[in-house]
Amino acid sequence: MRYFAVFGTLIVATALGGVGLAQNTPPDDDKSSIWTLQGENASVGPGRITDRYYTNGLRLAWTSTTGAVPAGVASAGRALLGEGTQRVSVDITQQIYTPLGTKSAVPTAGDRPYAGVLMAQAGLVQDTAATRTQLGFGLGVMGPAAFGMQVQNGFHDLIGQPGNHGWGRQLANEPVMQLGASRVWRIGLGHPGSLDVDFLPNIAAGLGNLRSYGQVGATLRLGQGLDHDFGPPRLPPGLSGGDAFATADFAWYVFLGADGHAVARDATLDGNSFASSISVRRTPFVAELQAGFAVMAYGMRLTYSHVVQTQQFRGQKGGLHQLGSLALGVRF
Repeated sequence: MRYFAVFGTLIVATALGGVGLAQNTPPDDDKSSIWTLQGENASVGPGRITDRYYTNGLRLAWTSTTGAVPAGVASAGRALLGEGTQRVSVDITQQIYTPLGTKSAVPTAGDRPYAGVLMAQAGLVQDTAATRTQLGFGLGVMGPAAFGMQVQNGFHDLIGQPGNHGWGRQLANEPVMQLGASRVWRIGLGHPGSLDVDFLPNIAAGLGNLRSYGQVGATLRLGQGLDHDFGPPRLPPGLSGGDAFATADFAWYVFLGADGHAVARDATLDGNSFASSISVRRTPFVAELQAGFAVMAYGMRLTYSHVVQTQQFRGQKGGLHQLGSLALGVRF
């Protein structure tokens, strides 16, 4: 129950924070929508085993122009969060999870289950000059219907590598639902020379039969044009500044961030909700460190985050898990 208390506290803090910061002037109206293509993969980590644990994530997202929000959603957002510039977003995401031992058709006891997750999400993005708040709702499926086996082994066939053999024992099909909320604050720290420095505290929470968690983190950035976005995007759960960014002739930054998760449920570790399945002993607290860069020019934004993550379950081998997250956003 203490984890759900964390979730409630974060949601209340997000709502109250929105009311308290309503006097900030929102950014100018933006008449461009944004398409984002993002991939995350564990192959960037050290060692010869490239398919392990959180193996791969793919996301295609669309973010609307400002103001292109259904009236009921806009009113609810302002009632909850105060005034701000609003957008809607939709995306489809696939995430693939495998054990460390992928050569055997029978998963090793105590190793992470094979799992695929495919989810469609819709959300509200509300900005002021100093904050970004994101509220979202997702529906999808975990199991063979998420096409994890087809995507992973199909790619292996394409590049001439053997497939993973244990997908026949993956977690069973199960509908999954996810509610999410996050807020980022943008706090300027000064202007050394021609550079800008800022600090981005971040809180987030998720509730659903896929994942229930609370997250607290922060990012430090150094560069030029930091007011053009709120940090790099990540697939959830992760320290994310979202997909929306302002147009710029040229802007860039490097960043270093850290966050911690209090995890009450993760179906990819805990197993199926409505049927007997393989599972592992989930670690209730997970920490991440991420570093990388972002470049914005000609209506595009390219970001890369290298993520180092502590163990997600008891008996996880190989030390700190590592993955890379690359995203390209294009304004239309």
